[in-house]
Amino acid sequence: MVYAAALPVDTAGLIRAANEVQLKPKMFTGSFLGLLITGIKQQLGPLINGIVANEFYIPAASLQFAGTKEFLDEYQKRAPGLGIDPLGFTYPPYAYAAGQILAQAVSETKSLDNDKLADYLHAHSVDTIVGPMSFAADGEWKTPRIIYAQFHDISGGDTAQFKDMSREVVVWPLELRTGPLICPYDQVVK
Repeated sequence: MVYAAALPVDTAGLIRAANEVQLKPKMFTGSFLGLLITGIKQQLGPLINGIVANEFYIPAASLQFAGTKEFLDEYQKRAPGLGIDPLGFTYPPYAYAAGQILAQAVSETKSLDNDKLADYLHAHSVDTIVGPMSFAADGEWKTPRIIYAQFHDISGGDTAQFKDMSREVVVWPLELRTGPLICPYDQVVK
């Protein structure tokens, strides 16, 4: 197994180098932060096939909640005119969810006092476009939501294929899984 933790530029370099030397581990995985960016996915295209990478949010079937589709549809409609990530899967849904969390806490406590808001959020779950969110006493999520997804059948740099969640399959955590992990890695990489 090869695990890498890489920033965006390093992600592209590592994946290109692995392809150049024909790296064929049983699993090629990690925190490839570059693969959170649509432009880098497009640039690397089929070189990302077989990689299991961390994601924060993708619109997989197991990650659809009230308002998710509507949010992404509106985001993607506006993105081209703003020159921003055309898909907006990674950070925009969480930014919107943060607003939903704060809005509910303020509405329910009728306060802007940090301690009152924190007390409310430690005691209540909030339904958001990325799913129910609840926080432990230390302020961290009660249930972490980092996911790992595997790419396959990517054939070029067309953005549409990155909207096709049959090509980026959630493999962990098991309760959110949308398809099997293909291992070894070289069964995906041709």
